[in-house]
Amino acid sequence: MTVAASVALRAAIHEALRTDPALTAALGGPHVHDEVPRGAQCPYVTLGEARVSAVPADDGEVLEHELTLNAWSRQGGHREAHVLAGTLLQALDDAPLALDGHRLVALRFARADVRREADGKTYRAAVRFRAVTEPA
Repeated sequence: MTVAASVALRAAIHEALRTDPALTAALGGPHVHDEVPRGAQCPYVTLGEARVSAVPADDGEVLEHELTLNAWSRQGGHREAHVLAGTLLQALDDAPLALDGHRLVALRFARADVRREADGKTYRAAVRFRAVTEPA
């Protein structure tokens, strides 16, 4: 299994989110990070964990990707985290992303969980997507 498809998918998702007008408005700027910069202020989105598995296919390496995006809020209460989760869903569900060297077959919302973190002040919306890619 090659990691190139996973890297290309994450790069396309990152770019799509950084340039999505509704998400940028909800975050107060293009605050989408693979790694959170020192001193970052909430709200922001991080690209979270990914799981990649091979799908049996006759015509090349088809991969299934399970991706988690995390929306972080400290606005007080869960409302902003829910709004951010919905905005992520709108931005990515069935989005026609262009991947470098690969073709995105499907990108679908799987589930979202919103919870208060241990510090008692921060809410995190973990929004999960399922994607399928194949060689271009």
